[in-house]
Amino acid sequence: MASILYIATSNPGKLRDFAAADTVHIPIAPLRGIKEILAPLEDEPTFEGNARLKAIYYSHHAPGEIVIADDSGLEVDALHGDPGVRSARYADDQHFDGPPSATTDERNNLCLLQALSKVSFQNPTARYHCVLAAARDGKILCIGDGTVEGEILSAPQGDNGFGYDPLFYLPNQHKTMAELDIQTKLRFSHRGRAFTTLLDTLLSTEPSQNQRSIT
Repeated sequence: MASILYIATSNPGKLRDFAAADTVHIPIAPLRGIKEILAPLEDEPTFEGNARLKAIYYSHHAPGEIVIADDSGLEVDALHGDPGVRSARYADDQHFDGPPSATTDERNNLCLLQALSKVSFQNPTARYHCVLAAARDGKILCIGDGTVEGEILSAPQGDNGFGYDPLFYLPNQHKTMAELDIQTKLRFSHRGRAFTTLLDTLLSTEPSQNQRSIT
């Protein structure tokens, strides 16, 4: 197994999630120099397609290392699965400006609420979906898939998360994702579940390919 796993993201929220989800204590770090690497065009229609594309692409920038890439987003049933793979770009796709001082996450949340105001659903059901792909030298090693079911609130609650977390309500927890502490969040999150699956597969397959041990 590799002595370190490189995550192909510079998003601090995602890096925090990955670190909290790691149960086998393999060092995790953002891919070196990722901010200077031209990002690939994410034009696949599925989360898995984009995760594979990114993992293969970024693994060429770290020869011999395992690089993990993710694609994730929110699927709202009342919106026929939107924003889906376009979750991070939802407001831009809808040409939604929002307040001048709004962040990208705030604009996406406001855009989602506007879209839901046009459909007749109360507490619309939704899910977070994440697919992770691990690659080395341009070859996919394994895939991890995770989802979590919830509902979309009519107003944000909490400030511990990112993305759509303030709107994503977990009925069994009586809280939004943004109201959970990081350790509790990772027990329920799509990214935590996908990462656990990915690590389990890597641990079961990598020793036969690589004699390095986990330290």
